[in-house]
Amino acid sequence: MNDDRNLTVERVRHPLKMRLLKVLRTHRVSPQLLRVTLGGEDLADFVSGSFDDHIKVFFPPAGAEKPALPEVGADGIRFPEGQPRPETRDYTPRRYDNAAGELDIEFVLHGDGPASTWAAQAQPGQYLGVGGPRGSFVIPHGFDWHLLIGDDTALPAMARRIEELGPDARVIVVAEVSDASAQIPLATGPNAQVHWVHREGRPEGSQLAPTLRWLSLPQGEGYVWAAGEAAAMREVRQYLVGERGIDKSRIRASAYWKRGNAAVHETIDD
Repeated sequence: MNDDRNLTVERVRHPLKMRLLKVLRTHRVSPQLLRVTLGGEDLADFVSGSFDDHIKVFFPPAGAEKPALPEVGADGIRFPEGQPRPETRDYTPRRYDNAAGELDIEFVLHGDGPASTWAAQAQPGQYLGVGGPRGSFVIPHGFDWHLLIGDDTALPAMARRIEELGPDARVIVVAEVSDASAQIPLATGPNAQVHWVHREGRPEGSQLAPTLRWLSLPQGEGYVWAAGEAAAMREVRQYLVGERGIDKSRIRASAYWKRGNAAVHETIDD
């Protein structure tokens, strides 16, 4: 049989723009995950071409209403002089609705750090800055199966990917969370398998690779996406490539955070 599907991943670049956005509402997806819906005129030409895009979020300093956003010029990014630089973190655009003028970002409430601290007190009318995304890594929908792996920080991207693939997609999810209360609804169809793994006090990401060792993968052309703590993602990738024979071109693994470090976001490769 002639298989003429296009299974080539594509990198798409976007113009870099800084946006000052206002909180419209908040919603607890789970006790550990808070959705913040943002709006404002600056959203007008926002674009997010892939479920794992990342935007830079700028938080207002203590006592300030708005963060001081950098300017984008020919020489790169420049912050205004005489103002404190805001704390920044990378996040996934969970949902963008152009017609409604709304952008959703979901924050893990882990109790420390500028992002979690801000999100815990977020109220309508407050301001955040958003930069990017600079580009999108577009993974085609046409694969026979899609394996999604990650910890709490990957849940927004996973949920968006599942929605975009549609109810008939063959999706396998391995999601590690603290306990049953951290599980979230996923829009999976009849061809999906969802494996929730509970840490129960063990280190974040430590249960992902052991779970994959007993997981059966379907036949056909598949793609693996994984995101979470850096060391755990490296272990996951090494196992899938080295022991399960996944081609390196068919796996994308990203460090959304790194134990002991702040503001880490990087692709795991050789």
